[in-house]
Amino acid sequence: MISYATIGTNDLQRATKFYDALLAPLGGRRTFANGDRMQFYGSKETPGMLAVSKPYDEQPATAGNGTMFGLPAGTKEQVDAAHAAAVAAGGTCDGPPGQRIPTFYGAYVRDPDGNKVCIFNMG
Repeated sequence: MISYATIGTNDLQRATKFYDALLAPLGGRRTFANGDRMQFYGSKETPGMLAVSKPYDEQPATAGNGTMFGLPAGTKEQVDAAHAAAVAAGGTCDGPPGQRIPTFYGAYVRDPDGNKVCIFNMG
C-alpha cells in the first residue's frame, strides 16, 4: 500500500551507515541514491522502500513527535538482531525487544537524528 517513506537526516553518511546496519538483518539493502542528498533501501520480499534524505528546503531535519516507522521482520531473532545492529551503529534503544501483546514482538530504536523506528514480528 505504501510505495516509500522518507526519513530526514542532517548527516547522510552517518544515517546511511546506521540504516545499512539496521536493515541488513531484515534483508534490506541499498537500491539507488539521488546524489549526496538521498539514499533508498528496499528488499526483494516487499515492494515498499525506505529513503533517508537531507531536507530539500535545506532546513535542519527534525524527528516528528509521534512519528514512527515500522519495519517487519520474519522472526523474533531478526527483531533482536536488527535492534542490536541499530544500537551498535549509533542508535539509541527506545524499548528493548520483547513481546508487547500476544501477537506482536517488537523493539524500538531511535536513529542518530532522533527518528523512532519499530522493528516487529507478528505471529
